[in-house]
Amino acid sequence: MLHSHGPFLTSKNNRVARYITENQYSAVDSNPLSVYVMHPFWNSVVKVLPTWLAPNLITFTGFMFLVLNFLMLAFYDYDFIASAHEHVHVPSWVWFAAGLFNFLAYTLDGVDGKQARRTNSSTPLGELFDHGLDSWACIFFVTTVYSIFGRGETGVSVATLYYILWVVLFSFILSHWEKYNTGILFLPWGYDASQVTISIVYIVTAVVGVETWYKPILWHFHYRDMFSIMIVACSFTVTLPMSLYNVLKAHRNNTLKHSNLYEAFLPFLSPVLLFVLSTVWVVFSPSEILELQPRVYYLMVGTAFANVTCKLIVCQMSNTRCHALCWLLLPMTGVVGLAVTGTVTDETMLLYCWTAVVILAHIHYGVSVVNQLSDHFNIFAFSLKKPNSD
Repeated sequence: MLHSHGPFLTSKNNRVARYITENQYSAVDSNPLSVYVMHPFWNSVVKVLPTWLAPNLITFTGFMFLVLNFLMLAFYDYDFIASAHEHVHVPSWVWFAAGLFNFLAYTLDGVDGKQARRTNSSTPLGELFDHGLDSWACIFFVTTVYSIFGRGETGVSVATLYYILWVVLFSFILSHWEKYNTGILFLPWGYDASQVTISIVYIVTAVVGVETWYKPILWHFHYRDMFSIMIVACSFTVTLPMSLYNVLKAHRNNTLKHSNLYEAFLPFLSPVLLFVLSTVWVVFSPSEILELQPRVYYLMVGTAFANVTCKLIVCQMSNTRCHALCWLLLPMTGVVGLAVTGTVTDETMLLYCWTAVVILAHIHYGVSVVNQLSDHFNIFAFSLKKPNSD
């Protein structure tokens, strides 16, 4: 397995590099919206891109649009109170920009692979780069769209969104758990529908005003309820059953990579532990940390989840065994212990420091892996030029 704290392409880890080199990207996208609408659109978009543009640069640019959305809404509505506070206002142009940036991010995520095939530059690094950033993107688009509903009386509580966030994260990791066991990445149907819907909702908000979403649809049923129900229902009535079905089908066809039940479900151990630790902090926090710092707490959880998921992606790409425990969870256990026992009086500062550690550790891991794989494949991560060519 790749480790951020040491060289990955040593003789001990050459097997991982070899398997990643031999890895053949295999994905199934059967979503009608994607097949009949988005792919034809992306095929048209990729034709206007210059052939010198590296696919990984397209991927990274799309991801940065989501980060920009997150930072932009954090500036105007840091505590998610704009919906209920008359002195906190998000300008209409911000919602319009959010919709545009979200759709651009979604589009670039759809064309990066097509650009790779068009320029004959497909590599396992591109697959890892794409899905690794996708795992981190979950926290940015979920948290940003939360600003529409906010924490008001007709909004969504920070605790409710915390659990909704975990439903989204669970749905994401299911796809990579499938590939870990079947060798095929089945792209979830909910992703395309959610991205198109979110982009439209931002634009509509810019036109009609955010107050529109606070009016009841029918009796006491609000848009916030529809928002929550759609996410949970999509995950547990579509994504989860399809994932289980695909794994069961692989088992019946004798193509399952891990016949042992423990090995098959091993990738869920670290995410479950992360969920337990973060939830314990939320429930037993002396200062109700989630109410005090919801945006930072979501960022910490989402980044830690991305770190766990990226290591699973490396394992399923290299056909190596998933490690039972992500090392980042060990110090997090101590941090949560300090918080819930009241050993550290300034819980907010503890959260800030731990979030900074998690972000830096994840960036260090990502940069290390990308650099080492770039050296192994003799390529630049963000350029189609070869390192040994003048």
